[in-house]
Amino acid sequence: MVLYSMTGYGRAEQTIGGKTFLVEVRSLNGKQYDLRLTIPSMLKPYEFDVRGMLSESLQRGSVECVITLKQNGAAKPVSINTELVKAYYKPVAELAKELNLDTSSILGTLLKLPEVISATSEVLSEEEWDLFSSVLKQALRELNEHRKEEGRVMAEDLAQRIDKIELLQEEIRKIEPARRAKIREGLVKVVEENVGKENYDRNRLEQELIYYIEKIDISEEQVRLKNHCDYFRQIMQEDEASKGKKLSFILQEIGREINTTGSKAYDSEVQKSVVLMKDELEKAKEQVLNVL
Repeated sequence: MVLYSMTGYGRAEQTIGGKTFLVEVRSLNGKQYDLRLTIPSMLKPYEFDVRGMLSESLQRGSVECVITLKQNGAAKPVSINTELVKAYYKPVAELAKELNLDTSSILGTLLKLPEVISATSEVLSEEEWDLFSSVLKQALRELNEHRKEEGRVMAEDLAQRIDKIELLQEEIRKIEPARRAKIREGLVKVVEENVGKENYDRNRLEQELIYYIEKIDISEEQVRLKNHCDYFRQIMQEDEASKGKKLSFILQEIGREINTTGSKAYDSEVQKSVVLMKDELEKAKEQVLNVL
């Protein structure tokens, strides 16, 4: 029985060609796949590759991936926009002269102006990309192991919820004959109290009772409920990683049969079991919200 949670965390760090990459990936539950990605500029040409790897590995959930880069103390290559410096120089020099200011440090001032100095664009080589992709995969493996471990606990809890629903269903099955007899006796008593024992057609009453009791029969709901519980377990046993949506749909069907059973019951003991079944169902629904 393998389930994966949508909640997980993975981290990997490695030095590649004088550059240290740190990859952190977090995921939380979400109806669809939603990614927030932060990457350094030199990885921009590979952004679609990174997104593809994340999507393929994580499939569903609210995901945040932050990739940071350290240059290991090496100076980053920069470029100076000399034309812009020249354009800045004339008005700055004229202003300094007009205000009778010292112009000996004017170059330092010019270099601090916007867009004069910029980092030289640099991208990873193909070899560095191959090495980096292994770092990303390592972080994703760690996250999925985290998801799997949480999923194992969730699978055990969900199995217990379904077991309890079936135990309560068995209690209903045991009291069903008495319920039908009690309803029948109650209807006959109402008729006799209102029209008298000798003032009605017993054959006609019998026909009406059969029709009414068929209307409140819950045997079909119980069969479908059992089938849905079996199908829920079957889906949990499948090898497919992403099955949260399927399990959620099955729980909706289980809820429909429980609700119909309650609306047709007209019996306090059955209603007690139905309330307990609904409680287990709601807890299962909360768990399934976090299943991949």
